[in-house]
Amino acid sequence: MQIGINGTGLVQRASVDAIVEDAQRAASDGFTSYWLAEHPTGGFDALTVLTVVGLRVPELELGTAIVPTFPRHPMVLAGQTLTARSVIGNRLTLGVGLSHAPMMADLGISFDKPIRHLKDYLSVLMPLLENGTVEYSGQALSCKAQSFFRPEERCPVVVAALGPQALKVAGRMTDGTTLAWVGPRTVREHIKPRLTEAATAAGRTAPRIIATLPICVTDDEARVRTRITETLTMYGKLPSYQAMFEREGVSEPGELAIVGSESRVQDLVEELADAGVTDYAASEFTTTADERERTRQLLIGLTGG
Repeated sequence: MQIGINGTGLVQRASVDAIVEDAQRAASDGFTSYWLAEHPTGGFDALTVLTVVGLRVPELELGTAIVPTFPRHPMVLAGQTLTARSVIGNRLTLGVGLSHAPMMADLGISFDKPIRHLKDYLSVLMPLLENGTVEYSGQALSCKAQSFFRPEERCPVVVAALGPQALKVAGRMTDGTTLAWVGPRTVREHIKPRLTEAATAAGRTAPRIIATLPICVTDDEARVRTRITETLTMYGKLPSYQAMFEREGVSEPGELAIVGSESRVQDLVEELADAGVTDYAASEFTTTADERERTRQLLIGLTGG
């Protein structure tokens, strides 16, 4: 399992320099990838930021986790992605997802028939990223376009997929999935089997499973778990995540986080790998300087550094 860093905790600062500094440290510490989410109503564009990061941080894989699909036409997203890759090279992985109905409601966008939307979206996006041209007419989206870019190498795409239908679409049409708030039991029993079955049926290679969970090495596990639940309580209220919590046998975000002593945290990370996670994108949730240092050193150790 590859170990990367998810820098989404910095997004609310809306500081490109802070993200660049964080990614530079991730690269110097030996991590393989750096991931950034785009909040639908936050106005901080992940692909633009990662393009700047790519100009200043060589070699590190950069990825979005995720860009919401409903607010952005797939031709627009394909154009932005191909432009970014022309600047920083073929090390950008595009993660997309439906986001959530309440967040789309804030934008005045209907969340009607999300799986139909996802299928149509990928039917436009994937050909554009693969060969720069598309002619597709769907129920939710249509597009006839030819990009000025002629991709030399296909851009990897992963989809935030939790439910059975979304996992089937992701496995059949893309390179895998990127997950938030999903534990090892759910990966092992629900995510990996459905994703792999769909990928195999479509003749695709083994899918990538990228997982993000908060992580903290601490001597006060109960306090940190409570703090995570209090800080990130909104995620426990979203229906798609609630379903994953129920599958995992937990009821709140703090229970699902990777928190505890060095040995406990290492065991929990290894449990993700055993469940089938190919990439762990660590979201460092620490409350003291000691926790920050211990957590980062443990993660560096997991990379083999």
